[in-house]
Amino acid sequence: MTQFEEYYPSQFLANAVKQFAKLPGIGEKTALRLVLHLLRQDEEQVLEFAQAIVDLKQKTHRCSICHNISDSEVCDICANPARDHSMVCVVEDIQDLLAIERTRQYNGVYHVLEGLISPVEGIGPEDINFSSLEQRVKSGQVKEIILALNASSEGEATSWFLFKKLSKYDVKITSIARGVGFGDELHYTDEITLGRSILERKPFDLK
Repeated sequence: MTQFEEYYPSQFLANAVKQFAKLPGIGEKTALRLVLHLLRQDEEQVLEFAQAIVDLKQKTHRCSICHNISDSEVCDICANPARDHSMVCVVEDIQDLLAIERTRQYNGVYHVLEGLISPVEGIGPEDINFSSLEQRVKSGQVKEIILALNASSEGEATSWFLFKKLSKYDVKITSIARGVGFGDELHYTDEITLGRSILERKPFDLK
């Protein structure tokens, strides 16, 4: 028990604060403020909030094709016949997918790696969703792979790995234009810059 927790008037309050404080970027004081806000709400509102979290965990799926979050086996993007299924944009996570979608400059489909290769952190090729991406390329339906990964050492290492593994197939491999500064995370880039980076993508080069 922390020194701050010792002064909590209720163990239920303390337990709720503990759970909120486990969220990324949420310290104990912020957690307390959020919990007290919920405590002031009507019971119905709090129950709706709690049910939304339970539904999120129990009823969402990973798309069987691209690994996007979905309410069904195949996400809305992969199921949409109006999208260009010959063009696959490879992203690190769902946040990057959503950032690109907000630009409204891309009409292809996606592949979510759910991570980047990082030897320092012990994350290797087997820890990201590469094999399913390779299977999509092997099918012959994919004509272009767009590497839209963070401009970081991990992002570059992952891009190089994907290029070396996929270049043996009959597929064009491009990367987004570097309007995104090195070290910047894709989902923090403004929509205009990110949209332009997609439109001005270039053939991927190992140099």
